[in-house]
Amino acid sequence: MAIGANDYIDQLLVRKYAQEKVDNADLTSMVEPEKMMEAMTDYASMHRNMFALSQKLNTACAAINARTARYTKAANFS
Repeated sequence: MAIGANDYIDQLLVRKYAQEKVDNADLTSMVEPEKMMEAMTDYASMHRNMFALSQKLNTACAAINARTARYTKAANFS
């Protein structure tokens, strides 16, 4: 799929509006980028720490369950 004017009407429209100026409003952010990046970093760091804590908790629970497990010999069904 090509980009640009394909037919004569499109070419005329391109020529007509090529020099038009638009009044773009000043779209500066209401939040400073440094503060946004700091908040995102804090959020990511908190989630990373929570994941690490969850992994440690899973490991500890697995160790406790393995230590307290009672194994019995299954009946032989052959």
